[in-house]
Amino acid sequence: MQRANPKSYFLKTFGCQMNVYDSERMAEALARDGYSETDDVAKADLVILNTCHIREKAAEKVYSDLGRIRVIKDARKRDGKETVIAVAGCVAQAEGPEITARQPAVDLVIGPQSYHRLPELIARAETNSESIVETEFPGDEKFAAMKAPRRVSSPSAFLTVQEGCDKFCTFCVVPYTRGAEFSRPVSKLEAEARELAAAGAKELVLLGQNVNAYHGEGPVGRTVGLAELIRRLAEIDGIERIRYMTSHPRDMSDDLIAAHAEVPQLMPFLHLPIQSGSDRMLAAMNRKHRAAEYVDLIARVREARPDIALSSDFIVGFPGETDEDAEETIALVKAVGFAQAFSFKYSPRPGTPAAGIEVQVPEDVKAERLQRLQALLEEQQLAFNSQVLGNTIPVLFERRGREPGEFVGRTPYLQLIYAAGDGDLTGQTADVKVTETRRVSLSGVISAA
Repeated sequence: MQRANPKSYFLKTFGCQMNVYDSERMAEALARDGYSETDDVAKADLVILNTCHIREKAAEKVYSDLGRIRVIKDARKRDGKETVIAVAGCVAQAEGPEITARQPAVDLVIGPQSYHRLPELIARAETNSESIVETEFPGDEKFAAMKAPRRVSSPSAFLTVQEGCDKFCTFCVVPYTRGAEFSRPVSKLEAEARELAAAGAKELVLLGQNVNAYHGEGPVGRTVGLAELIRRLAEIDGIERIRYMTSHPRDMSDDLIAAHAEVPQLMPFLHLPIQSGSDRMLAAMNRKHRAAEYVDLIARVREARPDIALSSDFIVGFPGETDEDAEETIALVKAVGFAQAFSFKYSPRPGTPAAGIEVQVPEDVKAERLQRLQALLEEQQLAFNSQVLGNTIPVLFERRGREPGEFVGRTPYLQLIYAAGDGDLTGQTADVKVTETRRVSLSGVISAA
């Protein structure tokens, strides 16, 4: 039921692709409730910050934004306009009532598993004299209640297939903010994927905190893994490309590796975080694998798909990390070779086991190690991109560029590429000859039909 007096909302998203997906679903729920979106926070009747709790700076930025939004809320109130401020996502889940204690202007704190109740909770917040905190974990209810998207804003669409994690890495807040692993039924995912395809999606990005641990209910009640799910989604008309992230090395099964060789729609890109090349650090992180096992796993993946682009995550300066540990990470990176990677200095997250470790690495040491690692990773990324110079590659164009006639798309290896063309190429796949390579992007010429 839509509101008699339509209102506007401003939605800001922090962090991972899962949060982007969740924000899209919240936007759909708000649209059904009569809200319209605005990009001007000062004109919004409802302001939502969908937050990330992975790194300390991200959480602190939320509180900084809340301070500025409180000033806007006070100014609007003087003009006779009410503003509801909601904090969603993983900071909301992790810190709950602490958010409203630290910033009383917040009206609603809502965890990731309660978005299906968003319109109802907003209505309560508008009439409630106290802040509302909703951080339960009914994951199945969330997906059952939220309808499939009716529109897509890009030819590449996110599809959450799994949430939560049971690994309990000592540095990670995900098991505490997203809960235990929960996999959506195959039939629900197929239905949502078909609706996305009908709305214009050409690429599906399957999301999960530990996506390759997917074990959803399939036909006649049997359990289906990620590899079979990918094969079933690949049969949907209109779906040209499939990707998935983020994965754990312990759940990289033989059938999933085989899918990279056998399913044409599954793109040759794999994001497989290792975090460190030191067995001692991996044990301290509770990663449940060793460096040599990771290297062997990558060899098997490359045997199945020799051209695959590899991506990973690295944490520098984990508590107790020595110079020798850091050197082992450098050695692993040199041995594997990555097309791209994300690397960060360790920052303690409250409530995680690693936050209580006494032996912390000094910040200047972290910075020096990170600089050296990133220099190597950037060198490898440039080298990977340089391999495609002069090649003709199919590109799915996602949007227009800044220059007249310019379009921006992605190669099968997730490289960003710019090319000029006639008409509107958005949502179209075209062959592009790569004419220039840089570390973070490519340029090319669209081949003649």
